Amino acid sequence: MMADLDSRLNAFRPDLADVKLQGRVDAKKFVEGVVMEVITPVAALHRDASITAMQTTQALLGERLMAFEVADDWVWGQLTRDGYVGYISRAAVSTDLSNPTHRASVPSTFLYPLPDIKSQPSLCLPMNARFEVVEGGEKFSKLKNGRFVYTKHIRSLNEAESDFVGVAEKFLDVPYYWGGKTSQGLDCSGLVQTALEACGVFSPRDTDMQETQLGQSLLINDLDGLRRGDLVFWKGHVGIMADQKTLLHANGHHMMTVKEPLSEAVARIAGTYGQVTSIRRF
Repeated sequence: MMADLDSRLNAFRPDLADVKLQGRVDAKKFVEGVVMEVITPVAALHRDASITAMQTTQALLGERLMAFEVADDWVWGQLTRDGYVGYISRAAVSTDLSNPTHRASVPSTFLYPLPDIKSQPSLCLPMNARFEVVEGGEKFSKLKNGRFVYTKHIRSLNEAESDFVGVAEKFLDVPYYWGGKTSQGLDCSGLVQTALEACGVFSPRDTDMQETQLGQSLLINDLDGLRRGDLVFWKGHVGIMADQKTLLHANGHHMMTVKEPLSEAVARIAGTYGQVTSIRRF
């Protein structure tokens, strides 16, 4: 029965599974999940319980997960935001839950110990990190943990960006990083997910999920009718049209997020991923 479910989005192993999957998968034990919250700026989600195991995605400050197992230094669970399953460091999560009110709205910003840019910042927060503001200010806002963030770098959770392409463009020249979704490094689907999340639009994590769930499908026999915001998919890759002719994407060829002529990208990518498989439009 396990082969019928996507293990990226369903928490099951031969020995343990989410109780919600009882009757759908075979497992020795089924358990209720315990809600936990990410307490570090960025936490890697790994395929296996090892620091050297492949990073499949990242969870950000304030993000929650359902934890099904806590063993030694690792928690096995499922992120509540996009449903991704994996292993996360025990030190990166807590059962003490906050009440986030705001998010970081710039690619990265600092948490200061004092409301002063000359005070030594101790943490760098990525875009879409969530936190609770207890006192707003013209220059600095105070968080529940006692630290301060520059007010112009944050927005309340009910304030969404209006242009996801513009958000994605803020990550130009950011290094390509498998499973990443911050200004320190991101991959192609991470760029799409991060930009859409800033606009209040849900996006699944991986390209195959995005290709079936985002926007509406267009005919792909003519690439001349594209417009800003269209998503171009290959098998295993996705890019965003910055305008009718220009593709914006995080890619392993340049090892960074770049803009380049779509025609050049299509010709080059064909050798690795094949031809364009679909165009999706919001």
